[in-house]
Amino acid sequence: MKQIIQDKTFTNSIGMQFVRIESGTYMMGSADANLSDELTLGKEYLKDGDWDEQPVHQVTLSTPFHIGIHQVTNAQYEEFDPSHHEQRGKIGFSKDDDEAVVFVDWHDATRFCQWLSEKEGLPYRLPTEAEWEYACRAGTTTHYHIGDTLPDEFHKNVCESWYPDEGRGRGTEEIVPLYVGKTTPNAWGIYDMHGNVEEWCQDWYGPYDALPQTDPSGRESGLYRVTRGGSHSTLLCYLRSANRIGALPEDKHWYIGFRVVCGEMSEKPNLLPSPRVALWGRDVKQERVDVPAPEKPHFADPIPFVRIPEGSDGPLFSKHNHVPAIVECPNGDMFTAWYSCVTERGRELTVAASRLRLGESEWEIAEPFWGPPDRNNHATSLWCNEDGRIYHFNGLSAAATWGPLALVLRHSDDNGATWSKPHLISPEHRLRHMPIASVFRRHDGSILFACDAVSGGNGGTVVWISEDDGETWYEPGAGQPIPEFAAGNSGGWIAGIHGAVVELSDGRLMGFGRGDTIDGRMPKSISEDGGRTWHYSASSFPPVSGGQRCVFLRLQEGPIFLASFTGSRKTPETMLVVDESGKERHVTGLFGALSYDDGETWTNIRLISDDGPDREIETMDGRPFVMGLNSAEPGGYLAVTQGRNGIIHLISSKQHYRFNYAWLKEQPPSEVRK
Repeated sequence: MKQIIQDKTFTNSIGMQFVRIESGTYMMGSADANLSDELTLGKEYLKDGDWDEQPVHQVTLSTPFHIGIHQVTNAQYEEFDPSHHEQRGKIGFSKDDDEAVVFVDWHDATRFCQWLSEKEGLPYRLPTEAEWEYACRAGTTTHYHIGDTLPDEFHKNVCESWYPDEGRGRGTEEIVPLYVGKTTPNAWGIYDMHGNVEEWCQDWYGPYDALPQTDPSGRESGLYRVTRGGSHSTLLCYLRSANRIGALPEDKHWYIGFRVVCGEMSEKPNLLPSPRVALWGRDVKQERVDVPAPEKPHFADPIPFVRIPEGSDGPLFSKHNHVPAIVECPNGDMFTAWYSCVTERGRELTVAASRLRLGESEWEIAEPFWGPPDRNNHATSLWCNEDGRIYHFNGLSAAATWGPLALVLRHSDDNGATWSKPHLISPEHRLRHMPIASVFRRHDGSILFACDAVSGGNGGTVVWISEDDGETWYEPGAGQPIPEFAAGNSGGWIAGIHGAVVELSDGRLMGFGRGDTIDGRMPKSISEDGGRTWHYSASSFPPVSGGQRCVFLRLQEGPIFLASFTGSRKTPETMLVVDESGKERHVTGLFGALSYDDGETWTNIRLISDDGPDREIETMDGRPFVMGLNSAEPGGYLAVTQGRNGIIHLISSKQHYRFNYAWLKEQPPSEVRK
């Protein structure tokens, strides 16, 4: 039995100072944040508190405990792990003995507590989330333990940081000191509860329960561990006493450290059940029922796949839904995932999913699919292999923005009903980690998927390769010089971001991208060495722009399918198509094209439209557009897959189009179809 310290304060053998926190009852969470513009910097969705801070509920902590008055420092942590000294100053942060330790994951923090317990015979551990908020508030009910505003002494690079992204960050001026104990303590003598670094908690993250609780310990299981307190380089609203953040237990970066509690856990931890299964994972049939392929040209009326109730402000958001992926499940269901947010660079950005069950005519209401809370989850890709395993790729930001991303992979072997624990396939938070909806099996058996190489509108796309069915990955172009995109040049990236990639008949790779135009056309990139280097030229197609992404797909029937747009979403241009009468006509918007010679020439160019009378439907975020004989959707990030029955499923950022190869080969009509 480990001894229990009764003193009000004590200092342990490695210099950590602790203060005793008496048992008590408080109201956990925030029902009405009423945050000022100064705090939210435009985050209107937080005006009533963040969604996961509710319902406010009564919590009783029945046993006193001691909590470290400071976050664990480098010098203290390195008593346990001397090798961590090599992490000091990584990308510039936390160099000195008395700065908060960072680049430690949840397991590292837990092992430190176990080591300290064995060393001293005391029950050291991470705080529960309820203990953390109780200690932080120190009897207050305001946003911060110091009031409803946070004094300047707590402000450390208050922004949505891109660091260390050299293209969009402010460089080394974003590196701030992480010394502990330099700001005003709360009424119970505890320092740095608002900012400096986030702090790991014991709990699995999950929704709150409205009932009164005694000694709550979070959920029975989950994907993310709770972190609390906020950090440097983020908006002040994320530093509030009630704000909840979460992270993969294996994730480590310059935003997260930890603080230690000394005290026994309750003999009967109050664990809430795991959250309910999302709609997309419920009652999923595992058997396959094949639907006969239509033999004649087939184009189905487009249907929206983004279905989020108007006014939703968390966990999904009705304001902005974008960057989708789509896959056909082995059972014939269609499955989509995309990000949902208020602002694309915000920490609230999360990933939604929906299912179109085989035989149904409407996509189900979207529900959350993936996303450590308050971390930007940019972006998503889905792919199903020949054995029915579905792969889910996602970027994971250290905080806000899609600059500092790590790469995450999960898989499902039961038609998307359940998913494996997330695996960090490239754990460093940096560029070249934002997935694009371009994944396929190459002729040599390896898997390829594409990621943006940069965070801006120009600069290129890289490919990642796995030769062991997704266990390990490498970037063949790593170490190559930054290319200059011009006809005849070569480099280690595909020209243009959001690159669509396809394998040619002879094993070469071809990519089209957005930005980095060549001779006013969409850039074309060819690799003869598996993606290590690329050679650039102009394609025959107009460039895509903001709010647009093109796609490639090698069809079952043999040719390469391209879907793209005739010009800018805001200032659409026109393209000439040849109709069934042999005459040319100007059209605008989303089009499809086929190539039978590995991208040398393109035929059967036609609008992705029903060719009927003009009618108004919706594009991204509810904006209207006119679909008809001569116009189609003006923008959207495209994703595509082909079902086993030959139906091509093309999605924009809102609509789901379904058609077959026979329809693509058919010349568009010369007049409106009735």
